[in-house]
Amino acid sequence: MTYSMLALASGFVLDLIFGDPRWMYHPVCLIGKLISSLEKKIRRIFPKSKGGELAGGCVEVMLVCVLCAGIPLVVLYLAYGILPWLGFALETYWCYQLLATKSLRDESMKVYDRLKNGTLEKARYAVSMIVGRDTQELTEEGVTKAAVETVAENTSDGIIAPMLFMAIGGAPLMFLYKGINTMDSMLGYKNDKYLYFGRCAAKLDDVVNFIPARISGWLMVAATVFVGLDTKNAAKIYRRDRRNHASPNSAQTEAAMAGALDIQLAGNAYYFGKLYEKPTIGDPVRPVEAEDIRRANRLLYATAVLGAVAFLALAVLI
Repeated sequence: MTYSMLALASGFVLDLIFGDPRWMYHPVCLIGKLISSLEKKIRRIFPKSKGGELAGGCVEVMLVCVLCAGIPLVVLYLAYGILPWLGFALETYWCYQLLATKSLRDESMKVYDRLKNGTLEKARYAVSMIVGRDTQELTEEGVTKAAVETVAENTSDGIIAPMLFMAIGGAPLMFLYKGINTMDSMLGYKNDKYLYFGRCAAKLDDVVNFIPARISGWLMVAATVFVGLDTKNAAKIYRRDRRNHASPNSAQTEAAMAGALDIQLAGNAYYFGKLYEKPTIGDPVRPVEAEDIRRANRLLYATAVLGAVAFLALAVLI
């Protein structure tokens, strides 16, 4: 576990400096290909009925979880058995790849750049790369809100939750989390194709993110102190609006972010051409502006650093 903690610290620093290694195939892409391949095979085996799709989806979840945790566990066991520093280097590299602090900042700042120096059309396209909603008709405010919401939500999914699982069980548990989270992203839609097949993946993602999302929310509130944002309002809106979402977890960090920035997030949105009515999060103390993307990223970094310090300190204490 000592090596895993050192790997977490080293991997986190590498992620802050370099971001995703674009020149090498990303582990999440491999996980995505695994999920897609298994889905095709499982759908051919199980009947195309509600029960059949539910069962097939559960089988998919079990297989992906076993493979995502099992393969890294075996590889690390062998690597550490050959040479401890080899295992440490591999675990560090995996941690670096599976964290998304700098890449989340970079992708959201592309939206900011298009808003400030490009056109609304280009900003809509940039934000479409990081959100699931329809972006063709978004106003400048809508584009900004979408980017800020993505930064907020992925602070938990892409940074704090993976770090927490890494701190608990090393890279294998971190891979298990990323497998579950990726399944939810690919299968967890409430449409005709995935309503039943993706239900198990979506519910499991809700379960594994329940505690990390709440830790992320409170860390984000605390992090406002270090970046000069509205700590009092962040705590107020977090307590009040953290359940204003169909997901039990997504509004946790969105509420903290909205309060910290003194803006209103969420509300109705279109997905695949269909309007989804959603409650708002936060109060419109002031209008949303493009600079909120930069402020959101400062809070993202402060939350990530605070989380890393907290998890490493906890590991030392126990």
